[in-house]
Amino acid sequence: MIVLGIETSCDETGIAIYDSRTQKLLANELYSQIDLHAPYGGVIPELASRDHVAKLLPLAKAALTEAKLSLKAIDAIAYTAMPGLVGALMVGAAFAKTLSFMLDIPAIAIHHLEGHLLAPLLNEEDKPEYPYIALLISGGHTQLIEVQKFGSYELLGESIDDAAGEAFDKTAKLLGLPYPGGPHLARLAENGHLSEFIFPRPMCDRPGFDFSFSGLKTAVLNAWQLLEDKSEQTKSDIAYAFQEAVVDTISIKCKRALKHTGIKNLVVSGGVSANKHLRETLSRLALKNHWQVYYPPLRYCTDNGAMIAVAGAYRLENGFCDKDMAIDVKPRAALNNA
Repeated sequence: MIVLGIETSCDETGIAIYDSRTQKLLANELYSQIDLHAPYGGVIPELASRDHVAKLLPLAKAALTEAKLSLKAIDAIAYTAMPGLVGALMVGAAFAKTLSFMLDIPAIAIHHLEGHLLAPLLNEEDKPEYPYIALLISGGHTQLIEVQKFGSYELLGESIDDAAGEAFDKTAKLLGLPYPGGPHLARLAENGHLSEFIFPRPMCDRPGFDFSFSGLKTAVLNAWQLLEDKSEQTKSDIAYAFQEAVVDTISIKCKRALKHTGIKNLVVSGGVSANKHLRETLSRLALKNHWQVYYPPLRYCTDNGAMIAVAGAYRLENGFCDKDMAIDVKPRAALNNA
């Protein structure tokens, strides 16, 4: 089956084409709206929706050209239906439903987090095997999920306030770094070193798998406000200490979840999974404890159409087929079992 994947949940417009028979990605086109939203320091929903409208058709044409296919070769459309910005989701859903009607093929609604769960399957040489623990870590989500098989998802824990990526971005903004702040803060931390800044590892002293990053962000704010020396080196040291606290917290929770379930495979996905220090720390932890850890290729860590196309292919293989023309999108939605 040839599946066209559409991602418009936030500020990336993604179109990809995936062949489930060969398990190969035939095309992947992505447009980021970072420059559009940077002057505002965050995503403006109305602007995001309008830009998706402008970019979807050109990207779809580019993907078909890249794959050397015509529209008639497409067997199904997969699109992000939840969660995300409502206007942005509606643009992608309307585009998908229109193509579905024109071509008389299914349009498969995909949960955005399921796309991230399956993104490591795009790594052709090192794909995870079931069961695994999935750490979904991004600007909007920080969750630990037990995955026994495709469509079988049990939420073990999640952030009760800020997601890790959100905490990265807010801390970066506090330090005067450009938008989006997370990658800039990670680069700044590379010049930092162990100093008097020691920030808390939230909720690690209690049982369970939930996260909390709001208090950590507040601890950084308090430390920053008390400082007289706000030099670049001090900024680097704060960034270093903050990143250490986040990565330590995540590592402790992952280790706890793997030990609790007895599962030996860990999948790390979402935008923050591109963080170099996080990858190095979890990989060392996996080696020490005889686990396997899997990541998507870096280009598939952030939102993209490829992961949606893969999720659509798996859903088709498992009997999901929808030609209903209703547009039903949700800004918030739990990841339920299929």
